[in-house]
Amino acid sequence: MMALLSLALDVFTQGELGDAPLVAAGIFFAGWLVAQIIGRRIKFDPQLR
Repeated sequence: MMALLSLALDVFTQGELGDAPLVAAGIFFAGWLVAQIIGRRIKFDPQLR
């Protein structure tokens, strides 16, 4: 969500902020990918309830 908001900020400010929104979008997207990879490694065991 934050990556999309950063991309929207870059589009609607028309370059007034430089490359900062694009860098932020890249960082947020990379963090999302890492969270997805880590989340797949953790297995949910329904018998632990």
